Amino acid sequence: MSTIAIVGAGPQLGRAIGRRFAVEGFDVALIARNRTTLQAVADDLSDTGVRVEVFPADVTDRPALHAALTAAEERLGPIDVLEYSPAPSPADLRRAPLVEATKVTVDSVLAQLDLYLLGGVAAVQHVLPGMLARGTGTVLVSSGAGSGPMIAPHVANVQVATGGMRNWILNLHAALSGTGVYAAHVAIAAFIGQGGHASQPRTIADAYWRLHTGRTEAELVIQDLPDDYLERGLADKFVES
Repeated sequence: MSTIAIVGAGPQLGRAIGRRFAVEGFDVALIARNRTTLQAVADDLSDTGVRVEVFPADVTDRPALHAALTAAEERLGPIDVLEYSPAPSPADLRRAPLVEATKVTVDSVLAQLDLYLLGGVAAVQHVLPGMLARGTGTVLVSSGAGSGPMIAPHVANVQVATGGMRNWILNLHAALSGTGVYAAHVAIAAFIGQGGHASQPRTIADAYWRLHTGRTEAELVIQDLPDDYLERGLADKFVES
């Protein structure tokens, strides 16, 4: 039985990715901060017939993240697929607000580096040695498409961090050639669950499965933004009513 660990698992994309891999026989480890949210996702996947376990951890707390991944390996076996897609909560955005390009400061970037780049490095480096030793494994790292394929100046401090993460994963993809381990970046230009067919979690999860099985592309760009995306701002899930 294979295992996927979804870091940053939420009720939309994380749940859809979990279900897509579960129907292929993967056990599922769900990792994120909120135990209640994780358990709701796990309960939703309970009809898949695989083991689904929750491991609460904050990706900015590196020892906690390491402990969660270790516990997942102990409970479910070696992690064959790592999917990393953390997202800020409204509380995160109050504490570390988004900053447009002309107003970026060192302080405005540090929190974003912690969430996206450093958390991603920690998660990937936890599973990568085992994957290399086994000669097989998949690393899929996700971010908004402002990480490189498109321009999003209204969230420039985030893009400093996600751009660094994207660059690293593209280089990792090249470095892993011939090892049996595959890494790819997914750049999501969509309001997940709010737009057309291409924005729906199930559609995006199918694309992740194709990446895992195809094992060729260094990057997948999912483009389904409306023309007024710059004026529209954040997806609804990040905006408190």
